[in-house]
Amino acid sequence: MGPLAGITVLEMAGIGPGPFCAMLLGDLGARVIRIERPDGPPGAREDVAARNRRSLALDLKRPEAVAAVLRMAEAADALIEGFRPGVMERLGLGPEALRARNPRLVYGRMTGWGQEGPLAPRAGHDITYIALTGALHAMGRAGEPPAPPLNLVGDYGGGGLLLAFGILAALVERGTSGRGQVVDAAMVDGAALLMAPLYGMLARGRWRAERAANLLDGAAPFYDCYACACGGFVAVGPIEPAFWAEFLAILGLDPALFAGREDRANWPRHKALLAEAFRARPRDDWAALFEGGDACVAPVLSMAEAPRHPHNAARGAFVSVAGAVQPAPAPRFSRTPGGIAAPPPLRGEHGAEILAEFGFSAEEIAALAPGRGSG
Repeated sequence: MGPLAGITVLEMAGIGPGPFCAMLLGDLGARVIRIERPDGPPGAREDVAARNRRSLALDLKRPEAVAAVLRMAEAADALIEGFRPGVMERLGLGPEALRARNPRLVYGRMTGWGQEGPLAPRAGHDITYIALTGALHAMGRAGEPPAPPLNLVGDYGGGGLLLAFGILAALVERGTSGRGQVVDAAMVDGAALLMAPLYGMLARGRWRAERAANLLDGAAPFYDCYACACGGFVAVGPIEPAFWAEFLAILGLDPALFAGREDRANWPRHKALLAEAFRARPRDDWAALFEGGDACVAPVLSMAEAPRHPHNAARGAFVSVAGAVQPAPAPRFSRTPGGIAAPPPLRGEHGAEILAEFGFSAEEIAALAPGRGSG
C-alpha cells in the first residue's frame, strides 16, 4: 500500500523529528522497523507519530545486538537516526560501517545543529534552532517577546519533513547510480530554508525587521485574527482587492472607511474598525456568513473541533486509529494511495517476527531477547 511499498526503513528510536520522518515514510507504504532500547518508553497506541511501523527492542550495548542491526542493514533501503554526532559511530553503527555492508543504503541523520559546526555537539530544541535562523525573531506581536510557533518550524517542517524529502531524493538518485549516501538533515538548516521567501522579500525591501510590521505577520488588518462575541476567533486573509471587496460587503462596512489600505500608517485604525465589527457576532455566525465565498475568512478551530468541520470530514482529513483521532496521511496519490496500516506499536512487540523476516534462526532470536546475553 502506497508509493513506497517495497522500501524497508530502519528507524533508530528517538523523539520529535526522527519519528515524524518515519511516520511520513510509513504512511506512504514503506516497511518501517523501529529499533528501540529494551528499557525505553513502553509505547502507546495513541502515540500518533509512531503509527505505521513495528517495534524491535535491542540492547545496543551488547555486541550481538549491534551485529543484528548490521545484518538487518544489509537488506534495508534506508536508516533514520537522530542522535548527537558521533553516537552511532561509537556504537559501531555509523554510516561507513553500515554502507560497507550495503553500499545502496541511504543513511538519514537528523540533528538540530548538523554533523559539523561549532554547535554540532551541543544540545538544543526547536526553539533554539529557529532562533538562529531569523524565523523566531519574525513571529509575535509588536512590543512582546517572539512567539514560539509550537515546534512545527524546527522539529517537523525544517526537521522531519526535510529529512523525508532528502531520503526520497537519495533513493531516486540511487536508481541511477546504484549507490546510497548520507543525508545530513539539520533543523537549523531546514528552518532557514523555510524562510527563503521571506528572505527574498527582505532583499527586495518588502519586509521589515521588527515584529508585527509586515504583510504576513499580523500587522496588516487584512491578515490577522479577530475576537468574536463568543470569545472565539476568526482568521482573516483577504489580501487581493477582489477578496477584500467581498469581505467588506459581507461585513457591511463602507469601503471608504478603508481608503489607503496599503498605507501602513492606516493599519492600526483599519484594524480597530474590523475588531469592532467582528465583536458584534459569535464566531460560528461569522463562519456561516463567509462560508462559500472568496473573502478568505475561516473560524479558528481547536484541535477538538477541527476533525468535525464539514470540509475536513468530507475529505477524510482526520481519521481515528486505536481510539486516537489524528490527521490522515498526506499528500494523496491517484494510483498508489498511502494509508494507516498499523497503529503505533508497543515497545518490542514485533521483535521475533521482524528478526525471523530478516533470516534469524529461532536460537538467534532467543539470544537477542531483552535480558539475555552478556549485557
